Amino acid sequence: MNPQELRNLVAKADLPREVEALSHSVIGAAIEAHRHLGPGLIESVYEQALTHELERRGLWVERQIAVQIPYKDIVIEGQRVDLIVERAIIVELKSVSEIHGVFKAKLLSYLRAAELSLGLLINCNAVVLKGPIHRVLDERALPRWRPLS
Repeated sequence: MNPQELRNLVAKADLPREVEALSHSVIGAAIEAHRHLGPGLIESVYEQALTHELERRGLWVERQIAVQIPYKDIVIEGQRVDLIVERAIIVELKSVSEIHGVFKAKLLSYLRAAELSLGLLINCNAVVLKGPIHRVLDERALPRWRPLS
């Protein structure tokens, strides 16, 4: 992945209003969970708390979903995404000192494999959970998006 592609990962795209509104709900739920837990815990704790917050808001959440990665004429298994919300947004949680480009590239690969357009990469290892939230977009998936029925 070249530097231009990495810059484009966080660029704002013309997402459907429903996905944009959903992303705000997910971010709000993540901030609420983090406000109660604080930094310094392992990722699975934040995953459970965020799942609880999202479900309290009436959102459908899938945890630890297997993603199949196409490679030439085979499919490679073994990768898992932390959360998929409303079959529209992938949420990857980290508890690290800083977010590196490889985390964003990995989330982009997950988005492409799942044919979704928006992923949120959230670093819970921060005093205040605002700056450590990164949007990753796969603009190629935008025309394929359909609301969850």
